[in-house]
Amino acid sequence: MIRKKILLIGDFNVGKTSLIRRYVDNTFDDKYLTTIGVKISKKLVEIKEDACELLIWDVEGATAVKKIPIAYMKGASGAIFVGDVTRKETIESIENHIDIFLNINPDAHYVKAYNKIDALNASQKEELTLDEKSFFSSAKDDLNVAQLFEYLTKEMLG
Repeated sequence: MIRKKILLIGDFNVGKTSLIRRYVDNTFDDKYLTTIGVKISKKLVEIKEDACELLIWDVEGATAVKKIPIAYMKGASGAIFVGDVTRKETIESIENHIDIFLNINPDAHYVKAYNKIDALNASQKEELTLDEKSFFSSAKDDLNVAQLFEYLTKEMLG
């Protein structure tokens, strides 16, 4: 069986834990729980005929004074970089997180999640643009959660 380590990386309170809980357990809870350190979840997926066990690392959020430990990133095959669309600074910090991650894992794959899209109205959504590696997502509404992980898994398996 193929095993792949993936990380969810982003600033604090962007919805990393909620995305994982929605994907792994199909649950959502709007009570905010701060992740301390890292929590690892597992999910078995099948892409074509390949069985793949995802080791999903829920990494504590970055802040201005606390960066994500480099040791967590080592050996990762992929990452989902998460930003909160209601907090512009968390979207702007995604590129910095990507640079750090790819410096440690130059052959890794990634996707970007512009999360909490359910909190915006239609005109606010129109102001946002996506590139080919980006998804609007909502753990609350279960929007594009599975698609984030499936896209990344397909990229990692080549």
